Amino acid sequence: LKDIQYIRSYCYNKLEMIRFDSNLGRYVGYTELGVKNAERWNKDTSQIAAMAAQREAYCLNNVGND
Repeated sequence: LKDIQYIRSYCYNKLEMIRFDSNLGRYVGYTELGVKNAERWNKDTSQIAAMAAQREAYCLNNVGND
């Protein structure tokens, strides 16, 4: 179960701007605005902890449901 990865992408106009990756444990920006927002969001430890908890809440509970 350690190889399960939770990714949450934020897109605008079909362009991925920011992504949270549970393997990295932080947000990554892919555009100029996305990089700025990712830096700001990564400073909020409660937001990072909440997103990291989504891996267990969403992914691990649905293993084997298909």
